[in-house]
Amino acid sequence: MTESVTNVLVVDDQAMIRGGLVALLSAESDLRVLAEADDGRTAVSAVRRRRPDVVLMDVRMPGKDGISAAREIIECTEGQTAVIMLTVYDLDEYVYSALRAGASGFVLKDAPPEELVRAVRTVASGDALLAPSVTRRLLHRFAALEMREASSELAALTEREKDVLLEVARGGSNAEIAANLGLAELTVKSHVYHVMQKLNLSSRTQLVITAYETGLVCPGQDSTLGEPPVGSAPVRMERDKSA
Repeated sequence: MTESVTNVLVVDDQAMIRGGLVALLSAESDLRVLAEADDGRTAVSAVRRRRPDVVLMDVRMPGKDGISAAREIIECTEGQTAVIMLTVYDLDEYVYSALRAGASGFVLKDAPPEELVRAVRTVASGDALLAPSVTRRLLHRFAALEMREASSELAALTEREKDVLLEVARGGSNAEIAANLGLAELTVKSHVYHVMQKLNLSSRTQLVITAYETGLVCPGQDSTLGEPPVGSAPVRMERDKSA
């Protein structure tokens, strides 16, 4: 059986870091670096030409920064290309902006090499990479500043759809949400799709952000986005094209 290969675009303005990332990913038989870019504008052009599966994108770059580039890439590919943001800081308002734009997650630049490789594989498989230990603090810090009025924005949702949105915000997969709410998995998938349509969102990551910003999940509220047990995996949130 032929092994599936994930095509990656690596974007970083520092040549040494970019070269290290390229070497790391190229050493994996299931990953292929299609191209490199040293700024956001070049990255967007490369995505339009090559259509990689995953873009590994530095946040802060001269010229067109990573956030602007990520937003444009997600829009022009209609979410078909996943974007992982690279950042030095785990509490970075720029990363929060990227998640709001639909990025599939972020990785710290000082993360172990195997974690970065796993991140690429995770988002390529259709999941969003939201590590609980970092994501809860990120969302709590910035969602509190960006709090919106929930009554009008969520008014279009049924009570069951709000239940599903809450479960999504807590990091549940469709199967886990189905078990928690006593629903069929296909029913959950349908609810997620309709919530996205009603809120004009394109990814589960954006659903999580909206749940925090509207106060459906409040900073400090217990949820499965809390600190995971030692050795546990990141919260995996499906980036299914049909929710």
